[in-house]
Amino acid sequence: MSHINNNGTISNFAQGDIHIGTSLTPRKPSMSLMPNRDSEQQQLLSSPTRPPKPSCVVPFRRDPDFVDRGTLLDQIREKCCAPASRVALVGLGGVGADVNQVSYLVDEHAEADIFQLVHDWLQDERKGRWVLILDNVDDARFLLEARGAGRDKETEGKGWQPLVNYVPKRQHGSVLVTTRSRNAARGLVDERDIVSIEPMERRDAVALLQKKLGQQEKSEEVVELATELECMPLAMVQAAAYIIQRRPCYSVKQYLANFRRSDRKKTALFDNEDIQVREELRRDREAKNSIIIKWQISFDYIRETRPSAAGLLSLMSFFDRQGIPEELLRARVRALPEEEPAQQEQHERDSERQAWEDEDSASQSSAGDDGFGDDVQTLRDYSFISANADGASFEMHRLVQLATRKWLQIHHELEQWKQHFVSNLCAAFPTGHHENWAVCQRLFAHANSAAEQRPEREDSLKDWASLLYKAAWYALEVGNWAEAEAMSLQSTKTRRKILGVDHEDTLWSMVNLASTYWNQGRWLETEALFVQVMETRKTKFGADHPDTLISMNNLAFTLKSCGFTSKAISLMKDCCELGSVVFGPQHPNLISFREAITTWQLEALEIQEQGES
Repeated sequence: MSHINNNGTISNFAQGDIHIGTSLTPRKPSMSLMPNRDSEQQQLLSSPTRPPKPSCVVPFRRDPDFVDRGTLLDQIREKCCAPASRVALVGLGGVGADVNQVSYLVDEHAEADIFQLVHDWLQDERKGRWVLILDNVDDARFLLEARGAGRDKETEGKGWQPLVNYVPKRQHGSVLVTTRSRNAARGLVDERDIVSIEPMERRDAVALLQKKLGQQEKSEEVVELATELECMPLAMVQAAAYIIQRRPCYSVKQYLANFRRSDRKKTALFDNEDIQVREELRRDREAKNSIIIKWQISFDYIRETRPSAAGLLSLMSFFDRQGIPEELLRARVRALPEEEPAQQEQHERDSERQAWEDEDSASQSSAGDDGFGDDVQTLRDYSFISANADGASFEMHRLVQLATRKWLQIHHELEQWKQHFVSNLCAAFPTGHHENWAVCQRLFAHANSAAEQRPEREDSLKDWASLLYKAAWYALEVGNWAEAEAMSLQSTKTRRKILGVDHEDTLWSMVNLASTYWNQGRWLETEALFVQVMETRKTKFGADHPDTLISMNNLAFTLKSCGFTSKAISLMKDCCELGSVVFGPQHPNLISFREAITTWQLEALEIQEQGES
């Protein structure tokens, strides 16, 4: 934990949640009382009686690898040094704010009110300056509600005060709160006294990893690891402990390779709960050191208190982490795909409970809002998402998305939300025509994310293949051959399996793929696909169908590129003959066919003349 020393600096005794140096442990809320050493010394000089010892001690050693995060510590120090200050540190679990301590109060008499004893001690100026730390207060209700309220008949009517009333505001005392919930912080301190803790700056993150790993690793690989882990202290400490335990047979380079392999491998690395990792994090044996588990505890709490916000988080976890558009999130519950009966009943219960809760919420009364704004605020309060400056899109940490999907898998809801994501994105993603490029560009990163999230249900696979077809079309138009090929290939394979090889949608995916090959100069692969498309369309629609003529045109151009000029001219003449009937003599397609024939004939003549000379 961190506390203010007598020289005005902040020291780190153990890794914590919002940590000012490293990471956290999901724990029950706790209190720690820390005396001011200057006041203690002054009282020793002025009074013959030694002041009482601190009521609590922190059973963790100081972190030798603590990284000073500069202005952040200055900000906390400034607020905590003010008389009667109450300050809250708020941040995403794992960014390093939790003071990570175990504290307890000793009851000297079985019937004494321990809370009143603490209050009286804090109230007494003779005890010297003190700092009280309320650690891991993610749900402030236990502090704000009257003790024993509504719990049992024995406690009713005793008039016990809320616990927060036992923490006096005194000039000689300060209160520091750590929490993952900004809403919980607002119940305990003023808004202006909330300090947001973000992930570390890259420079500090690299310094932390280098301290943990020593000088055995290449600096560029350490920088890569810090970047992959988004400079999240707990994730970095956990990764370092994993690597150190497996040396010399394991390195940062190998960790990076495994981490990048798949979502399953990422979660396997973060789910590690072995003793060495626990020792590196200086945690007690009951604490959970996995960053995945840590966030999932908060996910469970959000689901319990506001199910619709948990649904929003679930949907957002499948998008690319940046630029998540609001318009694709609002229909997150109403259009859920068909579910298993048990899941459907659970969602109905959650929806009924949410509706009942919203009836008493003034913020839910605005017409047409449907609670979306409050759901967003709930997730922002936990630092799981952030709003962009445009006010219409959001961002998430990749590791939070990974943890959310793992959590959904545990609850057997991964496929359900994946289908919903694909459905929403497919409906919004336009074709690759030039007039749609601006929208395509804005959504393309999310289509890339969808390409890695293949659904299982057949109806959702149709949407998935359609989405990839449109995204590949756009990529082809803007010259992004690699992604156009990958998406076209997936779309073609999926449509062949589900719709059949002669389905029109399958043929259009094949055209996309063939066009991508053509732009890469892969003529043989292009020819094989265009021949297959042309013959299938001839059989299905007839030789004089417009789509068949376009296929003949595509194949003719491919033959020309392969050097088969005479075959290309012959096939294009067939296009002209049929096209004059289908399109009419002045149709742009027919004019294009004729121009191609003229150009190719002139080129062939020039080559012939050059050969004769």
